Amino acid sequence: MTTSRASGKRTKASQPPSAPPSETSSALRQVMWSRPGFLIRRLHQINDALYFEECKENITPVQFGILTALSTNPWLDQKAIGRELALDRTTTAQVLSRLVDKGLVEVRVNPDDRRSRLSVITKAGLNIMRALQDSMWQSQARLLSPLSEAEKTVFMKLAAKVVQAHEDMDSA
Repeated sequence: MTTSRASGKRTKASQPPSAPPSETSSALRQVMWSRPGFLIRRLHQINDALYFEECKENITPVQFGILTALSTNPWLDQKAIGRELALDRTTTAQVLSRLVDKGLVEVRVNPDDRRSRLSVITKAGLNIMRALQDSMWQSQARLLSPLSEAEKTVFMKLAAKVVQAHEDMDSA
């Protein structure tokens, strides 16, 4: 036990002075909100939550991304899909497998390289994309709704600039 000079009260030496919960959480929030990585991770969580609120189909944002890639570039191989969406090989393979199981993507052996697989979106995949298109855009609009039109433009330019600057990093 020690005696606090300020209050004259005896406290256990191993315990820090306690702050009210609101002050503690406010201090933690200040620390965490000063970290860009934390804010980006939190923004990603919010984006996914909004997507799932708007898009009622059983399609994840990553699955929707792969369907989008295949709708504009049919017969991509797994490596190209991963590169376009910044996904690792394992994630790409797992997501493609789920899309094949749902009948939204078809996969064939590449005739030029039998080790490679080519993927194409099916009619069912195109239909689900069309059905989700408005909802997906609504989730994006909700995500940026706190910003003015000018702020949205600046935000998108700055986000793209940061991503582009780090795009070629091996660790990214």
